[in-house]
Amino acid sequence: MRAAAAARGAALLVVPWQRLVVELGPVARVRGGADALDDADLVLPRIIPDGTLEQVILRVDLLHRLEDRGTRVVNPPRAIERTVDKLYTSALLEQAGLRTPETVVTEDVDEAMAAARRLGDCLVKPLFGSMGLGLVRVSDEDTAWRVLRAVQKTGGVFYVQRFVPPGGRDVRAFVVGDRVIGAIERRSDGWKTNVSRGGRATPCDLPPAWAAAAVTAARATACTYAGVDLLPAEDGGAPYLLEVNGIPGWRGLEEATGIDVAGALLDHLLAPAA
Repeated sequence: MRAAAAARGAALLVVPWQRLVVELGPVARVRGGADALDDADLVLPRIIPDGTLEQVILRVDLLHRLEDRGTRVVNPPRAIERTVDKLYTSALLEQAGLRTPETVVTEDVDEAMAAARRLGDCLVKPLFGSMGLGLVRVSDEDTAWRVLRAVQKTGGVFYVQRFVPPGGRDVRAFVVGDRVIGAIERRSDGWKTNVSRGGRATPCDLPPAWAAAAVTAARATACTYAGVDLLPAEDGGAPYLLEVNGIPGWRGLEEATGIDVAGALLDHLLAPAA
C-alpha cells in the first residue's frame, strides 16, 4: 500500500489504533500522536484488532467520529459493523435476494441443539471471526452436544449453519466500487479453503452471474471494497454467498493473479468524483 500510494503522489501516514485519541471540548479532533486525522483526505482502516468489547467499540466510534466530522473513511464504519458480524451479514445478503446456507442463531443451547439435529451436517461458527478460525464441523449428536456446551461455557452465541460441501474449493472475489477486479479459486484437501489455513489459490474467471452476486453482496453491506466468498451449489444453481470481508487482505489474490490490488483500490478512491 505504501508503494502504491507513493507511485500516485499520495502521502501515507500509518497510525496504530492504540495511539488514537478523541478530544472533545475547545479542541475537538481525532489524532494519532501529534497528527490530526481530521485533516486527512482519506482514512483507510486496515484491521480492527482483537480486544475487549470496550476497545472494539472505541475503535469503531473513532471511525464514526471521523466520518461525522467530514473525513472520508473507507470502508465506512457502518460497513465494518455489517461485515464483522456474521448474523448481520447473512441477514443482509438474504434480504438482497442472494442465496445463503440455512442458518440458526440463538443464545438458547436447547434451540441450538435442535438446529444441529435438524441440519445434520453443520458448522458451528463464532459470531465474530475471520480466516476460518473457530469453525467446527459437526455431523453427529454427541459431537454437537460437546461443541455447543463448550460455547455455552464461554458465554458465546450459537451460530449453527448447514454445511454446504465445497468440493474442495470455493471462490474469493475482490470487489472495488461496482466491479470485480479479480477472483481466485481456493482449493484444499479438507473443507477449509482459506489461504491463511493452507488453501491453494489460483486465478479464475467468474461467470457474469457470480460477479454480479459479489457486487450485490458488497453493495448490500455498504462496502466500497470487499472480499466476497462464494461457493458452488450442489444443484448447479446460483452460488451460495458465504461471507463478505469488509477489511480484506489481498496478498493471496496478488500472488495468484499478479493484479496490483492496492493500486486498483487507490485509483478508485483517488479518482475525481463523477
